[in-house]
Amino acid sequence: MSQFEPEQMTSVAVVEQKTKESPVAIEACNLSVTYANGNGGLRAIQDISFRVQEQEFVCVLGPSGSGKSTLLRVLAGLLTPTRGEVFFYGEPLKEPRREIGFVFQKANLMPWRTVLQNILLPLELQNVPPAEARQRAMELIDLVGLRGFEDSLPRDLSGGMAQRVAIARALVHDPQVLLLDEPFGGLDALTRERMGDELLRIWQARQKTVVMVTHSIPEAIYLSDRILVFTPRPGRLRLDLPVYLPRPRNDEIRYSPAFGELSKCLRAEIG
Repeated sequence: MSQFEPEQMTSVAVVEQKTKESPVAIEACNLSVTYANGNGGLRAIQDISFRVQEQEFVCVLGPSGSGKSTLLRVLAGLLTPTRGEVFFYGEPLKEPRREIGFVFQKANLMPWRTVLQNILLPLELQNVPPAEARQRAMELIDLVGLRGFEDSLPRDLSGGMAQRVAIARALVHDPQVLLLDEPFGGLDALTRERMGDELLRIWQARQKTVVMVTHSIPEAIYLSDRILVFTPRPGRLRLDLPVYLPRPRNDEIRYSPAFGELSKCLRAEIG
């Protein structure tokens, strides 16, 4: 994919070396999912195989209905594939695990609980001592930029703020892997870009492995180390594209020739 590399590649060798040395966090092997219906079954994804290295940021891109959300549910252990297997650090993934956090398309906050109380919920379920739980939750509130809103109810939050709470709730138990299913899809364009910057900042601060579903080509390019492109349903892996753009990233990179070439390539693949 050298034709899509930017002119200044100072960080590429570092990224490639890190990828080679990092362990495999997630491995999907020949995944297929067919949903039962009255017409012989609906194939959602078919023969999907890929690996995600530790601390890698991978975006999954494809048309609506191509099985991207289905894939994420399989990677989270929430859905058993019809065929194939997922490995989490070399072990078969058979059910949800604490080490895997999930952020859904909607924040799904409990409306009667404050920001702090929503973030505390996973720790309460794990019986973490209250003082320790509060300290960890307040650290996440600071990290996602919600200091001063910890006593606010979800009805008093903007969409972007609510998603920050959802991200903090997914991170509060310190998972190794964070899965995000179109987390900014309901936001306006400007808020979505700002939330992308916030997500990168949080990812760099916490050094998590991230797999994120998105419909946005610019968002996928801006955020990720690699982009997995799905075909229309049943979703198959059409392209596994490395994003050789230097980090840290800012708005200027959106206007670079390399960014434009990557966008052109992805639009051609998605059709």
